[in-house]
Amino acid sequence: MKKDYYEILGIDKSADAGAIKKAYRKKAIEFHPDKNPGDKEAEENFKLAAEAYEVLSDADKKARYDQYGHAAFEGGGGFGGHGGFNNMEDIFSQFGDIFGGGFGGFGGFGGGGGPRRVKGSNLRIKVKLTLEDIANGVEKKVKVKRKMQASGVTYKTCNTCNGSGQVMRVQNTILGRMQTSSPCPTCQGSGQILDHKPQGADAEGMIISEETVSIKIPAGVSDGIQLKVSGKGNDAPGANSIPGDLIVVIEEIEHEFLKREGENIHYDLYLNIADAALGGSKEVDTVNGKVRIKIEEGIQSGKILRLKGKGLPSLNGYGNGDFLIHINVWTPKKLTKEQKDFFEKMKEDDNFIPHPQKGDKSFFEKVKEMFS
Repeated sequence: MKKDYYEILGIDKSADAGAIKKAYRKKAIEFHPDKNPGDKEAEENFKLAAEAYEVLSDADKKARYDQYGHAAFEGGGGFGGHGGFNNMEDIFSQFGDIFGGGFGGFGGFGGGGGPRRVKGSNLRIKVKLTLEDIANGVEKKVKVKRKMQASGVTYKTCNTCNGSGQVMRVQNTILGRMQTSSPCPTCQGSGQILDHKPQGADAEGMIISEETVSIKIPAGVSDGIQLKVSGKGNDAPGANSIPGDLIVVIEEIEHEFLKREGENIHYDLYLNIADAALGGSKEVDTVNGKVRIKIEEGIQSGKILRLKGKGLPSLNGYGNGDFLIHINVWTPKKLTKEQKDFFEKMKEDDNFIPHPQKGDKSFFEKVKEMFS
């Protein structure tokens, strides 16, 4: 089971952005590879801290994590809670500014300056799901048009910054000569520029290519939730660049008969007067197949039958919701002469005169109970 992100950073859920950044810097310095050479446990803790910070420092990701926990990012097939940190260089390229100048870089990427790994832009798509898809989880294959480095493209060291990714400037101030550095404007800090551009590629050596991406969507997602497939966004120029991510936005298709309320499912079952009076059994379609339910004699409109655990699964893994069947006794609008005669005879019959029991709840009481 994955460790809680707040626990990793040693903070609580009320921590603001400044406290989150401060806590991450403290952990990053404690487990920094320069301070713990060859220590695999420290390296793993360093990565965990970066993963926690990557989520909690982003307002949208933090909100999803607070609501769904790790399940919000663990769809399988490329989903991940962090930004795809395959190695230490990914962390330093994204969060190098957190460390300041106290430590050197790792593999050339750190807070002390140097070329940075350019990350491609993210892509966003919508995926439509039925209630059955959401109940069971599903794998979707989608075609995505994304920017990719053209086959045969090569890059060379940037002449402006000589591969450092930084340009130095010296300014005369009232305090003396001040030296500052900033990302190279020619290579945008990557230290590389285009060397050979294949035919059909753009000015950065990129082409538009269509790729089929497999997306494993976990059971229990809801409309509007966003999942991430790491590395399936646009490529970026440069030999050391990393691709962006594919953001998958879930769009729930409204079911014809079933209504969703969180993890619970509501269904209106209509019974004719005979069925309601005599009782029996009925077959009902749930999201997980057909279920036969018992109808008691004399069942009344407004009664709710609850099938425990037959609703949707919780994205957090806390079990399933319920399937709620709302009974509606159908009154015929047109009657034959024989039928009219029958009901005329029954109008004064004691069995047909309403006798609500003390324990019978009113419509408003049932609604209040349902939403409490």
